[in-house]
Amino acid sequence: MPALAEVIAALEDAYPPALAESWDAVGLVCGDPAEPVTDVLICVDPVATTIDEAIETGVQLVVAHHPLLLRGVHGVPADTPKGALVHRLIRAGIALYCAHTNADSANPGVSDALAGAIGLRVLRPLDPHPDGSTGLGRIGELPEPEPFAAFVRRVAAALPRTEPGVLGAGDPDRLIRTVAVSGGAGDSFLGAATAAGVDAYVTADLRHHPAGEHLETGVDAPALVGLTHWASEWPWCGQASAILRDAFAGNVNVHVSARRTDPWTIRA
Repeated sequence: MPALAEVIAALEDAYPPALAESWDAVGLVCGDPAEPVTDVLICVDPVATTIDEAIETGVQLVVAHHPLLLRGVHGVPADTPKGALVHRLIRAGIALYCAHTNADSANPGVSDALAGAIGLRVLRPLDPHPDGSTGLGRIGELPEPEPFAAFVRRVAAALPRTEPGVLGAGDPDRLIRTVAVSGGAGDSFLGAATAAGVDAYVTADLRHHPAGEHLETGVDAPALVGLTHWASEWPWCGQASAILRDAFAGNVNVHVSARRTDPWTIRA
């Protein structure tokens, strides 16, 4: 069985830490790199319910997309929410590793997983890095054009159910062929999606004013599909699990979290 350090090496080969944004906090949060790993849980959020799942499943490593400790801290006392999670992990002998914006920019990365779930053929990054090989978001195309209303239904069927659901903003009859996607909060790329000339843009956490102002820019503005943050990034869990299964075939059991960590639980 591989050591934790070997599993981390496989993850960092796929999601190089150098791709992380300067403000981000990626890498090993807790755990002994020398300890063996037989079971891994992949999740979007390192929160109480996914830590419960990790303990119940008997894994030695949780791989999360979102960082647990994004901002600097001076301590992790067990009577604070995040400190309590760190103590629970350590007591259970479970390591925590986070791959955030490095997984966003990697090729393939988070937005590739979202594009694949929707059924897009990826063409290029939406916001490329200077070398052009990586970047945030993706631009892709559908096999055949379809009305925007059908496309919104396609997106909803491809992703896990959430209480807020999937929202569309645009002409229901507009034909959609080229699509930009960005896993996570992506309204900062509304301009990039418009400049790319795509028919629709799929992302999460769209705010009222940026979305409304985008649609007011003219008839060529891409139609918008709004998701919850968790749903937009959950397909990445399958991508990350495949990386580890390929790297350690038969030696590591990889589990994708079944817990919905979207914060919205009631729709009235």
